[in-house]
Amino acid sequence: MILPAQDTDTSQLEAAPADIAEPEQPSSARKPPRSRAPAEQPSAEDASAATQRQRRGTRRQAGGGTTSAAADDNLQPPGHVVPVQPVAFRPKGSKFTADSDTLMEAVVKVFCVHTEPNFSLPWQRKRQYSSNSSGFIISGRRILTNAHCVDHHTQVKVKRRGSDKKYVASVLAVGTECDIAMLTVEDDSFWSGVEPVVFGSLPQLQDAVTVVGYPIGGDTMSVTSGVVSRIEVTSYVHGAAELLAVQIDAAINSGNSGGPAFNSSGQCIGIAFQSLKHEDAENIGYIIPEPVIAHFINDYERNGAYTGFPCLGVEWQKLENPDMRKALKMQAQHKGVLIRRVEPTAPLHTVTQQYNILMSFDGVDIANDGTVPFRSGERISFSYLVSQKYTNEQAVLRLLKDGQEVTETVTLRAPNKLIPFHIKGKPPSYFIVAGLVFTPATVPYLRSEYGKEYDFDAPVKLLDKMMHAMADAEGQQVVLLSQVLASEVNIGYEEMLNTQVGASLTTRLQKTSLC
Repeated sequence: MILPAQDTDTSQLEAAPADIAEPEQPSSARKPPRSRAPAEQPSAEDASAATQRQRRGTRRQAGGGTTSAAADDNLQPPGHVVPVQPVAFRPKGSKFTADSDTLMEAVVKVFCVHTEPNFSLPWQRKRQYSSNSSGFIISGRRILTNAHCVDHHTQVKVKRRGSDKKYVASVLAVGTECDIAMLTVEDDSFWSGVEPVVFGSLPQLQDAVTVVGYPIGGDTMSVTSGVVSRIEVTSYVHGAAELLAVQIDAAINSGNSGGPAFNSSGQCIGIAFQSLKHEDAENIGYIIPEPVIAHFINDYERNGAYTGFPCLGVEWQKLENPDMRKALKMQAQHKGVLIRRVEPTAPLHTVTQQYNILMSFDGVDIANDGTVPFRSGERISFSYLVSQKYTNEQAVLRLLKDGQEVTETVTLRAPNKLIPFHIKGKPPSYFIVAGLVFTPATVPYLRSEYGKEYDFDAPVKLLDKMMHAMADAEGQQVVLLSQVLASEVNIGYEEMLNTQVGASLTTRLQKTSLC
């Protein structure tokens, strides 16, 4: 799935597609090994023995996959053990103690058959298509991959490394906002002899990272290496959410989606999910970091289903202008952001209003530019603090109202968009009467009608509602007259297309059970 980004400077940001489309470009040649000093040069016999020891050291103990040539085991002295050095997972200058074979065995290939709804003709579905992507095994007999890899799935299969058998998998949960999906396999033989990956903490800048998966260019596993370039709140293309992400310079191509990213200790620090395609940028990929993954897993374990990431439901602006702060009766010690609008369905609607100042969230002070402290010497958008909470969880806010500081406690809820960006895998709803086809406005519908450039080609009124309008009540929708099926009862209305219906008709349609 390739979706346009919603973020500044990320107009070419796209989810790493799962479909195999074109051969992978060869990676740059490795640097030749440093030659020894003349006194250190081995003899021909020593070189031959070293070559055979290296071959024995890189042999896999079991399973399939590409391996080096094997030497005769009788040439190895009795009791002598040659340590296996995991070259692919050993960044230069770092100590790596994990077994690369164990890590690779936990990475699986995901085969999915998709059948997307036809949003223009909501009673039909499009022709099915298939895709290949990556995933990895975690504890509890579960598999993690990307949500866009199993979007509108009809059938999902997984295959382990070195195996010729595909196992049918079932989808346990799909987190559209965070682009993570959880799978499981009922067949016990699939889990035999495999160890789940171990998660690590959020990496530091310039830390080595290795991405493993099944990208385009071949059928076997691929390994790419790089370093951590940036950590910040980023737009997630598939779910149109703003969550923490890690930027790396390792290549992420079609098919890498859902694959794990390991640090130098063999711990999983993220999931590959999207890359930046731009003429002025090269090798910019993004991984979903451990805090977002942990939130998804904990949410599923708490509620038995994915409930989403909460939000405050406010529009805010920076307060870096001193005259603006003075006009809002802020003192020298006061810092925060200005609340411009509050969604009527948001939890803050009952405790705050327009032109109040949000000064802190859960005891963490918010700066005038909307950032909060993040690790040593770093700052990040305060929306990161909100994303760390769970739905129906309470948060303590400190507000400035007309120059007076007040503390309020709110219960956070998932966002409620008037024109939703996704329908969470459900079929679109519609209502037909006298040949008039009514359907709610959603971003997938706009994309179906106006193409990938819907944010330029769709009617301005619909775009304005999508970007700026707020729902007044739970479940409120923007209802469109999608088309008119020609009949004797609607003669003269055949040309009506994608017309928004009035508020009174919308209310009556919402009271009617849609298909």
